[in-house]
Amino acid sequence: MQRNKMYIFAKRFVDISVSMFALIILAPFFLIMMLFYTFGENKGPIFYRQRRIGEQGKPFYIFKFRSMVVGAEQKLYDNPALYAKFVANGYKLPTAEDPRITKFGAFIRRTSIDELPQFLNILIGDMTVIGPRPVVEKELKEYETPERVAKLLSVRPGAMGLWQGSGRSEIQYPERADIELEYVDHPNLWFDFVVLFKNFGAVFTARGAE
Repeated sequence: MQRNKMYIFAKRFVDISVSMFALIILAPFFLIMMLFYTFGENKGPIFYRQRRIGEQGKPFYIFKFRSMVVGAEQKLYDNPALYAKFVANGYKLPTAEDPRITKFGAFIRRTSIDELPQFLNILIGDMTVIGPRPVVEKELKEYETPERVAKLLSVRPGAMGLWQGSGRSEIQYPERADIELEYVDHPNLWFDFVVLFKNFGAVFTARGAE
């Protein structure tokens, strides 16, 4: 799909402006979080990095505040039953049923605080403020056809997407794929604002938060 060059420019301008402003404002909070992870009960890295697939299939590492115990990803792969449940649940596990998540981690997930470091991804250019959520490579098969995968990867993944604003973990594949591709079909700033307000509503009500 051909996209308006002015829209692409405006979207990147907004991404840079918003992410820079957010990172400056949030700098004291990031420092507090660093101290918590350094001296708190769940000592370890402040950030969790996971490989995701970006625009045009380019892989990148997404940043989040760590909500799990150290080595959580390996614990998932080492437990076949847990991993099978993870895949069946749309590549997520309900927070209440995930033994890897700490009490503090459950809180920052429920409030979406764990997502704040993604302003770094936005500033770098791996992500945008509004766009389909970045997926792990195995999730691409949920889009069923090469054409639908190509459509998803034709845009930069976002920190806030239509799927999140529509209910997050309440909505599983294949409906999730249809919702994300619906966003790709509407490349304009007005629809971006619609998605933005939907996400604010989902965060404030904690709808679908896991």
